Order: sequence, then C-alpha cells, then structure tokens
Amino acid sequence: MNIISACKKYPITFWVANVMELFERWAWYGFYIIFALYLTNSTDEGALGFSQTQKGMIMGVGTAFLYLLPILTGAISDRIGYRKTLFLAYTLYTMVFLLIPLFKSYNSVFTIYLLLAVGAALFKPIISATVAKTTDEKNSSIGFGIFYMMVNIGAFIGPFVTGYVRKYSWDYVFYSSAAVIAVNFILVTFFYKEPIQKHAADQKNNSIIHQITIVFRNIGKALSDWKFTIFLLIISGFWTMYFQFYMSLPVFIDQWANTSIVYSFLDSYWPWLASQLGTAEKTIPAEYIMNVDAGFIILFQIIISYAVMRYKPLSAMIAGIFIASVGLGLSLSTQNGLFIIVALLIFSIGEMSSSPKITEYIGRIAPPDKTALYMGCSYIPLALGNIFAGIVSGNIYQILSDKITLTQKEVFARGIDLQGIGENFTKNDYFRDAAAKMNMNTEQLTQFLWDKYEPSSFWLVVTGIGIAASTILFFYDIFIIKKN
Repeated sequence: MNIISACKKYPITFWVANVMELFERWAWYGFYIIFALYLTNSTDEGALGFSQTQKGMIMGVGTAFLYLLPILTGAISDRIGYRKTLFLAYTLYTMVFLLIPLFKSYNSVFTIYLLLAVGAALFKPIISATVAKTTDEKNSSIGFGIFYMMVNIGAFIGPFVTGYVRKYSWDYVFYSSAAVIAVNFILVTFFYKEPIQKHAADQKNNSIIHQITIVFRNIGKALSDWKFTIFLLIISGFWTMYFQFYMSLPVFIDQWANTSIVYSFLDSYWPWLASQLGTAEKTIPAEYIMNVDAGFIILFQIIISYAVMRYKPLSAMIAGIFIASVGLGLSLSTQNGLFIIVALLIFSIGEMSSSPKITEYIGRIAPPDKTALYMGCSYIPLALGNIFAGIVSGNIYQILSDKITLTQKEVFARGIDLQGIGENFTKNDYFRDAAAKMNMNTEQLTQFLWDKYEPSSFWLVVTGIGIAASTILFFYDIFIIKKN
C-alpha cells in the first residue's frame, strides 16, 4: 500500500488526533525545553532563582509522575470515554499554563507542575490509542509514521514561538502554550468522534478501581519475566542520560556557552535569521541551539530508520545509545556554540537509531497475547530515567558545574565579604559583585571559573551513564538473550 492510498483510507478522527498531537507537543516542548532556565535563572530576569537541586527535583519527580500516570488515566478514559477525557486534559492544561506565572515558591511550583503532569497524562494515552483504533494492519505502519512526524513538527515549532515571546516576558511562554492547547478545544468539540472501543460495555460494568487493580496485577505478571525487567532497568540508564538534554543542557548553554559565535556565523550567511533569533547582545538563546535536535530528526529520521532496519533492535540500540551518549556529552564539554550544534547532530543520530528501536524490541519480545501489556510497561523506564536524571541534573550539576555555586566557592576561598543571595539581591547581582571584587568583568570571571573549576567535567558523568547502559546492554544480549 502506497502512502497516498493509505492516507485516503484514514477517517477524519485519525487526522484530528494527529493535529491535536501537533498542537499538544507544540505547547509542551515550547515551555519544557526552557523550563530548567525558568526554574533556575535569576529573579531579576523574571525567572524563579531556584537551585539546580530544586530544579532536578521538580523536573525529575514531576515528569516521572507524568509517565506513570497513564497506567491510571488509560483505565479512566476507557470508562468515561475519550472525548470527555480530552476535554478534561485540555481544561487542566490550559488552566495550569495560565496559573504557573502566579506561583513563585518551591512547594507551590512543584505542586502546580504535578497538576500539569496530570493533564499531560490524561492526554498521552488517548491520542496514541485513537491512532491505533483508526488504523488497521495494512495502514498502521504509515499511520504511526504520520503520528511521529506530527510529534516532531510540534516539538520543532514550539521552542521557536516561546523563544520569541520570552524576550518580552517569561509569563508569555506559558500564556502562548495555553493558547495553543486551547485550539484543541475546537478540534475535539466539532471534529473528533469517539472511536469504537471493543468490550466497552464490559469496561463500563466494572468500577474504575477494579480496572486499575487489573492493570497493576497485569503489570506484576509482565515484570515477573526477569529478562524483561532487567531490560527495562538497563533502558532506564539510557533515559537518565537522554533527559539531561532537557534538564542540564539548557542551563549549561546559558551559563557557559559562547553563542555569539553562532550569531556571527548566521549573520555572515543569513543576516535576517540572525536578527530574528539573536538577542540584543548578539547571542543565540539556548532553546534555539537545542532545537536543532528536533530539526535533525525531521530531516533525517527516515534515512536513519532505513539505515538501521537491517540490524537487530538490540544491536541498533547498543550502537545508538553509545553514539547518543558521546554526542550529548560533547555538547556539555565545550563553550563553543557551533561545536555544540555539531555535537547535537551526533546526539540526534544516536537518538534516532535507539529510541524507536526500544518500542520495536518490546513489541517483538512480548508474548503474542501480552503485547499491549508489555508495551504499557515501556513507561516504567521513562519514569525511572526521569527520577535519576533529576538527581544528576540537580545535585551533581549543582556541585560540578553550576556557575553560582562555583562563584560562591571562589568567593569563600578568597575570603571576600559579599552579601548572600536573597529577595533583594539576585543571582545576577551576586555574580556582578563577585566579579567586581575580583577586579574582573562578568565575561572574565566566567572564563576564570571555566579554567579553574572545569565545569565541563559534567560531560564525563553524562557520557559515562550512557556508555554504561550501552555496555550492559551488550552483555545482556550476549549472556542472557543469545545464551537462552
């Protein structure tokens, strides 16, 4: 079946679901790619001024919550219906995006982010289930290909929009995401039709608690397959490395990278683009640098997928995780903005080689009557990976690479009397005063801290985690899979 004939066979609900996915990913990645900066940047910039450790807790635990909740929200949606669940998801999404700018304390931001995770968790299983129910064995491959293309298009557009509005106010980042999500109210109200659900009557005769109990019982049965459980734990290591892209890289670029090099390069070949993306200081914000990853995926995913299709899923995963680890590590090892972009190309090649193969592998190893159950368990390593990633991007980054922490360390070593960071003395105030008392400007102090404390050593931690996961997966393949 060719693409054109396949597309003609999809019902309108299939296309509506894909468009809603595009808008949802636009809204999500638009804020999430710079959420770490909002949490940790100086309060005089409109950010919250939290520590890296606090950021790691919010993003790690909160996002893990998002990946675990579909176990429950899927059961709820089967009972009350997909349309009602989508209305609830969009209501929560829109409300929370509008409310986030009002919350400033650590506990309140943590709580509101958990509520946002509930909205995302209500949405996530519904759309993929809709795509599954509106395709068949002949056109499902192309259907999910279209679905993942929409995911990446939304993830690519979002950061450009929020990066632009961030110039005016951090509040606009969240308001723009709320506006984009609100578009989905129109789509679900007028165009989305409830897909036919098998056994719907049986599901409605059972209580939600009974359905959730069955879900957990089935997960326990799946995890009793010790080889499958070991695989999930190994893949948690991959996700721990991978999520540093969102939790650590934006902060690292903002604190240490010289992105004026990227601005100058763009200005030489495309002055208009440089003027649109650049700041008044002729630098390029972190979200634009990072967004090249989504761009690379849109351009090269089909080519990479074709290149690795001849390899076994485990072999492709082992190589892909290794490549992604090196690429992300290199992006955290340099101050050169152009080199970061090249490193992110390497990272994206590894990501494209490994991430889709994880889903494929789980589908292959699952017993024929337990495929859906095993696929549902694929959220477990994502949740664990976020928790561990939060620790790495929090406590470990705080110690090794956080610019303010290293400045405080140098201030203490020199015995300099400097006011502590507080409500009326921001992180930026502290850094400027520290530089002045050391007879430097802020650029000179940044370079001094880079040379003396080597914050780039953080890349060894990130790459080490990924390579360890790749190596363990290699031995898993040899001694557990092939031996059996």
